[in-house]
Order: sequence, then structure tokens, then C-alpha cells
Amino acid sequence: MRERGEREREENDERKRERREKTREREERERKRERERENEREQESENMREREKMREIEREERTRGEQERTRTRERERTRTRENEREREREQERTRTRENENERERERERTTENESENKENENKSENIREREKMREIEREERTRERRERERTREYENENERERERK
Repeated sequence: MRERGEREREENDERKRERREKTREREERERKRERERENEREQESENMREREKMREIEREERTRGEQERTRTRERERTRTRENEREREREQERTRTRENENERERERERTTENESENKENENKSENIREREKMREIEREERTRERRERERTREYENENERERERK
């Protein structure tokens, strides 16, 4: 019985080892195939680069004359663009000067307005002060008038009192 169990374990262990070995071999074959595919892809890419390089050389050989004409046209375009940029810079300088002049005029107007506002404020303050003084004078006259009236009433009352006696 024990021997049978021992043998079964050994057989199971052997089957496991065989499965692991087959799995390892299969994985190694897959890795090898993947490396081969990667090498093929790299080789194909290299071949494509080589073909593209050859086509590029052929294009360059065919287009040397056209390239010279293109360079001439590009030089002319560059000169035109530079002239246009210089015109734009000059326009910008002109706009800047005009804007600065306008800002200066605005500062002058602001200064004038501030002076005028200050002057108007001073006038308004003077008017308020005069109004205040007038009000104080009115109140003083009113107070004096009432005082006189009270004094008169008091005197009249005293006079009536004396007459009654």
C-alpha cells in the first residue's frame, strides 16, 4: 500500500516534471519564433529604409535643376517677406508714435480736467462755505429777533403787571 502511494507520487511528480519541461520547451519555441518575427520585421524595416533612401537619391538627382529654381524663387520670396516685414515694422513704429502722441494729449487733457475739477471743487467749497455763513447769519438774526420778541413780551407783561397794581 505504501509502495503504491510512493509510486503514484513519483509518477505524479514525473508527469509534473514532463509537463513543466514541455511548457518550458513550448515557451522557448514561442520566444524563438517571436525573436525570428522581430528580426524579420527589423529586416523588412531596414529594407524599406534602404529602398526609401535609394528613391530619395533618385529624386534628388532628378530635381537638382528644379531645386536651384526653387532656391531662386525662395530667395525672391524671402526678400519680399523681409521687405514686407520692414514695412510692417515701420507701420508699427508709426502707430507707436501716434499712440504715444495720443497718450500725451490724453495726459494733457486729464491734467486740464483735473485742474478744472479742482477749481470747480474749490468754487463749490467756497459756495458751500458762503451758504453756511449765510445760514449761520440767518439763524443768528432769527435768534436775536426771538430774543427781542421775548424781551418785548416780558416787558409788556411787566408793564401790564404794573398797571394792574
